[in-house]
Amino acid sequence: MNSTQTASPTIAWQEAGNTKTSVWHSENHAPTPKRVQIADDTIKADDAYKLCCEGTALLWRGDFQNAKHLLQALSRRIDRPGKKPKKAASTMLEAFHLHRQAQSQKARILGMLVIELSVGYNIHLRRAPDVKAACEHAYGKSTENIVVSLREILGIIGAYEWHKNGVEIPAINNKIYPSYGVFSPIRGEYLDLVDTAPLPVPCNLAFDIGTGTGVLAAVLANRGITKVVATDTSHRALDCALYNINQLALKNHVALVEADLYPKIDYGNADLIVCNPPWLPAHPSSALESAVYDEKSKMLKGFLNGLNARLTKTGEGWLILSDFAEHLGLRTREELLRWIEEAGLKVIDRMDTKAKHSKTLDASDPLNAARKAEVTSLWRLGRA
Repeated sequence: MNSTQTASPTIAWQEAGNTKTSVWHSENHAPTPKRVQIADDTIKADDAYKLCCEGTALLWRGDFQNAKHLLQALSRRIDRPGKKPKKAASTMLEAFHLHRQAQSQKARILGMLVIELSVGYNIHLRRAPDVKAACEHAYGKSTENIVVSLREILGIIGAYEWHKNGVEIPAINNKIYPSYGVFSPIRGEYLDLVDTAPLPVPCNLAFDIGTGTGVLAAVLANRGITKVVATDTSHRALDCALYNINQLALKNHVALVEADLYPKIDYGNADLIVCNPPWLPAHPSSALESAVYDEKSKMLKGFLNGLNARLTKTGEGWLILSDFAEHLGLRTREELLRWIEEAGLKVIDRMDTKAKHSKTLDASDPLNAARKAEVTSLWRLGRA
């Protein structure tokens, strides 16, 4: 190991009279539990809940399916009415912050139920599934024993199923295959906007800023744009996008480039530049949340401020953005319009669509009023 590398964090526990250690792994960068206790099928849910709330990790040695049941029991105890704040939030912004606080606390408690995976991602528990393929897809090759939260492993299993089955995208009459840690294009309303908005004329070169799964690049290529340059900073996203572009036989039309926003290579000015940044200007509490939260609107502002210099004279920048942040009180429409003007841009048109996802129907969600009012827009921007 060279001097620029840091050692992997280790977790230690007492078992059968001996001190044992393993590598602690957390995709959300959760801190290594300081206290660890062996647990199995004999532990009661209330006792487990008390220990997890106190910060004691439970290293599971019982039946794998029973561990899943215990995780569900812990979740129910966290969500039971008596555990919710007695005072209702006075504003939607306050409701948002309380909701995030509650979600963070829930993730911390549920993350305390942990399991051990030996080299090769083997789980030596009764009725444990074969998770090798799913873990290799998310983590890469196995080189050491690790301890990881059961919740993370279940998330990886679920994400791998999404990857194997794919997500139907009517705009390309085909599927996109998301990967663990890459935002899945399950909300089709914004894809329909990109598929139906009138293209600038001419439109031979397009940039897709923050491509993720590559879905928007695929939609643009499917519309007949000769060359699409798709950028992202995440290696996971670029690998995922490459897989999808190859599956769709679009490698002659889509170039994937690692870049923070705009490509450093000079491809010339683009006729169309598309960006679907994270919609909420708040601090991501984990690496996986950066697809949802854009702290201080850094990506949004970076996209807007770079457009003028990179568009052709008749070119357009398409900003795909939900107004959810406006309903939550995190951003105002006036701020967005000011940022557009300050970037030397003008609004050519705006296409809107109502949110259709299932959360709009959940009346128990503390943010339901904002979700029901949400509108996703495609802002067609040009040089002022």
